[in-house]
This record gives sequence, C-alpha cells and structure tokens, in this order.
Amino acid sequence: KFGGSRRRKVPCVFPQRQGDRDRRRQAHIANAIMAQDSFLHLARPLGPVQIGTQPSTAPLNVSVQPQAVFAILDHSLRRPQDQERVIGTLLGVRSEDGTEVEIRNCYAVPHTETQEQVEVDMDYQKQMLQLHLRANPKEVLLGWYATSSDLNTFSALIQNFYGQQGDGTWPHPAIHLTVSTVPGKDIEAKTYISAPVGVTAERAADSCLFIPVPHEIKYGEAERSGLELVSGAKEREDRSQMLQTDIESLERAIEQVLEMIERVSNYVSNVLDEEAEPSSALGQFLMNTLSLAPKVDPQDIERDFNNHIQDVLLVSYLANTIRTQIDLSNRLATAALTMGGEANTTQESGQKGNNNNNQKRGNNNNQDRRQQNRPTTEA
Repeated sequence: KFGGSRRRKVPCVFPQRQGDRDRRRQAHIANAIMAQDSFLHLARPLGPVQIGTQPSTAPLNVSVQPQAVFAILDHSLRRPQDQERVIGTLLGVRSEDGTEVEIRNCYAVPHTETQEQVEVDMDYQKQMLQLHLRANPKEVLLGWYATSSDLNTFSALIQNFYGQQGDGTWPHPAIHLTVSTVPGKDIEAKTYISAPVGVTAERAADSCLFIPVPHEIKYGEAERSGLELVSGAKEREDRSQMLQTDIESLERAIEQVLEMIERVSNYVSNVLDEEAEPSSALGQFLMNTLSLAPKVDPQDIERDFNNHIQDVLLVSYLANTIRTQIDLSNRLATAALTMGGEANTTQESGQKGNNNNNQKRGNNNNQDRRQQNRPTTEA
C-alpha cells in the first residue's frame, strides 16, 4: 500500500528480557520506517495465493521452440493495418517442480485495443484452449504472447487474466513472451513473469510487476537445417529457395565444417603469435570439443566413408528400379483397361448389327406371308 504523509505512533511490543537500550533502538527504527511519506510493498510468491497453500516456484529458464516463433510472426504479418500488436495464447510443457518451461505451440486470440480500453474474446480463448488440450493432452497453458515490447496497464490486465485461478495458470505464474516485429530491425524476444503490486483493491486487477526471466530459442538438427535453408532465400530477388538433394546438403555441411576449422586455426595461430588476446574459456571449450572426437585413422575413415557411399548408391539404384517397375505396371494396367473397353465396344456394336439384321429379315418374312395369304380376284 501507499502510506500517507501523516505521522502516527506504532505500538512496539518486545520481550521483557531485552535491555532498555535494545528496546529504544528497535522502537526508533520502527517509528522511522512508518514515518516515511510513502513506501512500495511487493508481495511474493508470484501469483494469487490462497490461505494455507504453498507458494509456487518461479521458472528459472524458458525454452521456446522455433515453430512457436514462426506462428507468432505469421500472426503479426496478417494483422490489420490499424492494429499495432496482436496477442495469443502459449502452450507447452512444464517440469514437475515448475523451474523449466518449454513453449511448443501457440494460437491467436482476437482482441481490440485503444488508448482507453482493451477487449479480449474470452469465449474464443476458452474454446480454443479446450480444443488444443484435447488434441495435445500433454501440453498445458503457459501464458500469452504479444508482438510488442511495450508493457502497459493493458498488459497487466491480460497478464492477470491468464494467471487467474480456474481457467488460468494458477498456481504457476503466467509466462509473457514479447516478440518485436519492427520493420528493418532484428527480431527481439523477451520473457516475463509477474508479481502482484501492493496497491489499492481497485487497482489490483490492472497492476502487476513484470520480472524478466532467462530464455533460449531451442532447436535441434532438423530445425537448424530448415532454418538455414529458409535463410538462404533472403539473398535471392524472388525470395524463394530450391530444395537441396542429400549430396548437396552433405557438401554444404562439409564446407561449413571446413570454414569453422579454418576460423579456429587462424585464431589459435594468432594467439600463439601474440596477435590476439587468449581466452581461457574458449581454450577449455576447444579442448573439450577435441576430446569428443573419436581417435580413428584417416584410412579407416576413408574406407568407412566409401562403404557408406556405396550403400547409399545401392539404395538409390534399388529405389529407382522399384519406381520404374511401378510406373511400368501402371502403364500396362492402363493399356489393358483401354484395350478391354475397345473390345467391349466392338462386341456391343456387332451385337446391335446382328439384331438389326435379324429384325429386318423378320419383317421381310412377314411381308411375304401377307402377300401369299392375300386373296386373288379375276377380272
């Protein structure tokens, strides 16, 4: 609470065993604290806590998957022109103790924001959350994101909505992820949790303290390869990138490894020649990396590599053979169906011709019989 400027006496009760000097000192300290004009009280734990409940643990590290960042950027590109930022819900997994959080998925939430008020479609948020949790039962609600690095009163309102009991993340604090999407600048991501601020009851809903927490963009080898392929399109005028074959990908990976080895060799040479400042941390990292490399003779590596290439070529040859056989079988089946259809058509036309001839013969016989049975008259 924000205290007033009026001074008041505070009764201080201390144990009787303490001396008069200690009691006067403690009373003087207490009166000096309460006599200040104002003070700010920050309450922990980070979230609404009921009486008798244990405080939740704040996350020590937040991991963000690349697909979540791409979904946020796609949502930002599709926003209306008159809308400065968009918001959405974050989904993922949380460790048992709550110290590790991994953001895996997200979805957009419609909202309208002006200088005076903000409106969030809560019904849409609840329905989409139920659908996502039904499709991915292992994921849980983690918090929300915004495509703006600004934190204001509306951010506190939305943060308290996601961190509430029932439909929120309580008893765990809600994660707030901000992704800056300013054109011409680098994309910057930040993660926050919130702590309640000791203000009046009327301002408690739209007041909170955002506390930064460490985060990292976590991706594996498959995501790394995909990101490198996508990043190659920025250097082309048509903003497109052709998919590479396995041999081309292997060649590119080998070239990157050779470039890194050359860079490290130049750095080590400069350190030995006293042209660059040595770094004990970097040296230890290089030693650990080299210790992980297997001790194999170059001849064995070349032999294994050639065997692997032969296996790859054999598999490729078999795959092409099977593909050719399937294509040939499809063509033969199509030709058989086509020839069978033509034969049926010829047979049907022949049957129709025979029926017509038989019908004509029958008509001629009937006419002959009628002429024979017709009575003759003499003149």
